[in-house]
Parts: sequence; C-alpha cells; structure tokens
Amino acid sequence: MDLESIRAVDPAVADLIARESGRQARTLRLIPSENYASAAVLAATGSCLTNKYSEGYAGKRYYQGQEHIDAIEALAIERAKALFGADHANVQPYSGSPANLAVYFALLKPGDRILSMSLPHGGHLTHGWKVTISGKYFEAHQYGVRASDQRIDMDQVAAMARELRPKLIICGASAYPRILDFAAFAAIAEEVGALLLADIAHIAGLVAGGAHPSPVPYADVVSTTTHKTLRGPRGGMILCRKKWAKKIDRAVFPGLQGGPHDHTTGALAVALAEAQQPAFADYARQVVDNAKALAERLSGHGFDLVSGGTDNHLLLIDLTNKNVPGKVAAVALERAGIVCNANSVPFDQRTPFDPSGIRIGTPSLTTRGMGVDEMKRLGDWMQQVVAAPDDEALQARIAGEVAELCEAFPAPGVG
Repeated sequence: MDLESIRAVDPAVADLIARESGRQARTLRLIPSENYASAAVLAATGSCLTNKYSEGYAGKRYYQGQEHIDAIEALAIERAKALFGADHANVQPYSGSPANLAVYFALLKPGDRILSMSLPHGGHLTHGWKVTISGKYFEAHQYGVRASDQRIDMDQVAAMARELRPKLIICGASAYPRILDFAAFAAIAEEVGALLLADIAHIAGLVAGGAHPSPVPYADVVSTTTHKTLRGPRGGMILCRKKWAKKIDRAVFPGLQGGPHDHTTGALAVALAEAQQPAFADYARQVVDNAKALAERLSGHGFDLVSGGTDNHLLLIDLTNKNVPGKVAAVALERAGIVCNANSVPFDQRTPFDPSGIRIGTPSLTTRGMGVDEMKRLGDWMQQVVAAPDDEALQARIAGEVAELCEAFPAPGVG
C-alpha cells in the first residue's frame, strides 16, 4: 500500500487508512461477509484502470481506447464461466444488490410475484423485503425455517409455490448456516412454472472451491458478490443460462448502470485466476472445517447455535440463554479484539436494532492461515467475554492475546 503518496496530498485520509489497516491486522475479523483480498487483487483495484471509462460491452463500447479493457473484461468473463461452469457471465454489476436488481429488471415486470427467504429467518434485504425497492415494486412473499430445527422448510416452500404461483423463486441467504438444496428448489420451480434465482453472495468461494454444492446446473440465474468468500474486489457478478444472456446484459447496461468499474473488473479477473488454483480449494475446505470446529467449541461452552451448527462458513448464535443481548455481546467482543455483528435469529423476540444474536464466520481467519487449534482458542475467548460483558479489564487482556495471535498469522495487504 502506497500510503506515502496519499500522505503527501492528504495526511488526514492517509492516517485514517493506516489506522484501519492496523485494526484489520490486529483483530480477529469474524464478520462472515468480510475477507482479505490478496496483494495482487488490491494492486489491480488501485491501478490505472480506474482512469478509464468503458460504457458498453467488449467490442461494442461508446468510447475509444478500449483495446486492453476489452481484453481484461473478456478474461474475467471466461474465467468466471470456467470456474463455475456457467453458460454466460456478466462481470459489470457494481455489487450484489445491483446484480439482484438487474435480474429482476431482466426477468420480471412491476407487480410480479416472487417467493424468497424471510429476512428475519436468514434471507437478504434485496430478496423482496418490504423496505427495499424489490419489496415495493414486486409482490413479495417469504418462506422461512422450521421452529423445530431452524432449517429451511422445503415443504412450506413447495406449498407456498403451489398456492402463489410466483414468477420467480429466490434461494440464497445472508445468515443461514446450512447447505442450500438447489436441486429441491429447482424441482419446485419447475413444478409451478417459476424461474429460479440462486443468490450465492456469501458462499461463492465455497462453491468455487468445491466446499458447497453449485447452483449452476439448477438455477436459471445465479447472482453473487465478488468479495466475501471469493476473496475478490468489492463488486458483483451474474451467471446465467444462455437463453437469458441478452436480457441480463441489457438489464445491467443500459438498464441500470453506466460505465463499469474497470479497476474492479481487472481485480476480479485476478481473483478468479487465484480461485482456479488448487490452494483455493484447500482454503474453501478449511473455511468449513474451521467453522465446524468453532461451532463444536462454542456448543461445548453452552452457546445456542441456530440449527445446531453449520455446514458452511458462518454461525448464527442465539444468546438468549446467556442473558446477553446481541449488540451488548458484539460491543464487548470488539473491545476484546473479536469483531462480529449483532444479528436477529429466527423467531426473535427482540427488535432488529437490538437483536438476540450474533453472526460470525471463518473466511477472514482462514485466509490468514488459522486452523482448528486457533478456532478452539477463539471459542474460549468468546465464552469469557460473553460471560462478563462489562469486564473491560478482561477484554483488554484478551485483546492483547488476540493481537499476539494475529501477529503470528499476518493478513495480506494490511498491517
């Protein structure tokens, strides 16, 4: 990171970046949607590609000087198709939310009916939740998880689909710790004549690395972010069957966006090349192994894990039995150098602004090279902090131990 060139122009911003870099280096990042991009990805993101304007698609731009930009975008597209086995890829969405909006714009008309996972049960805002444009422009209905085991109730999904006959069914989540049964969703969609969108923003890296089943053989369209488990730049991507390619491309541009962020496209091409390496599959498997090890340790300390554990990269923890609200726990853990987020749990009796749970994940720690032994130690620290959330002396001691552990496992691009 060339902080000195920034400092020469803007010392205030340079100082804040340096402080953030230090924070990322010395804390345990457990937010499941965060990760560390490689030095190569960071370099491409900060490259001269940010200077170019490239409205349109390769070979059909509205500006001159596109020879190298077209080649970079073509590389990103071909690598995405090869990595995920998709017919078509659009790498221009600015992030995951615009990617989903582009899918709706391509496949739906205002007022069309959609069926998706309830946000309080682990879904995502952009899947038709009432406060978003997707919830206001479409007739959105939500399925959820069973109270008995907190897993997606596929019988409920099928029953709702038969009754509602939605135009689009969405599978994908932001706080669901179990494998998604894409084949079952596809069978329901086919039965009722619906299209199927799989949003794999959280698990794209696990899919790419073979640690989670792929939706590509089953879904009409797959949307994703390019950061999170995929370890790329902050961006979005849409994969789809050949029959939807033109509609998807037209929805992204000119439907919703202007020129793509070429620096992000370049960084994505780098990240996709990294994801094609055997080491990436090892990382994806270790993410899951670490999550399971952390789940086992926390369960041993009496933590109530939603659905009883995890199959992927994240854990959702209901702290009701600990008599500690999620936000209180999250703040206390941050003071101890353990960064997570407060989160609602299924059937939560508290408000989303003061929820009962926390959400944690292992992608960032795995990228740093941490393994099962470190997850056990982390589980012990979490138990101590949550048991005494007001003990700032304890938190300070643990923060020091956390910093020592982080020093032994340097993170790429920060420090």
